[in-house]
Amino acid sequence: QVQLVESGGGLVQPGGSLRLSCAASGSIFTINAMGWYRQAPGNQRELVARITWWGGGSTNYANSVKGRFTISRDNAKKTMYLQMNSLKPEDTAVYYCQADIYSGDPIRVDSYWGQGTQVTVSS
Repeated sequence: QVQLVESGGGLVQPGGSLRLSCAASGSIFTINAMGWYRQAPGNQRELVARITWWGGGSTNYANSVKGRFTISRDNAKKTMYLQMNSLKPEDTAVYYCQADIYSGDPIRVDSYWGQGTQVTVSS
């Protein structure tokens, strides 16, 4: 069984920073890629940032967060991070961790989701 556990959400003032973490655990053969998604009330879930687990780690970001958010990973800890700077009220949402993980016997790739962590940007 594979689990994703997020941490680091909270309340922050506009212009502030937060760092989210997502740790993968369980019977993992390898990770293909991980990403952060967010969902605000009344909106669809959207991609925030994504990083591959191979080589140097290819990244891509939503236009709305480019230059403010940075995604990174620690392969040994099977953990992904999202450093969020210059936060805006429109960044308020539940942030979800997602991962494409190879596991099982025979090995196959499945998509897993974390439980979500609330980020609120407000003065």
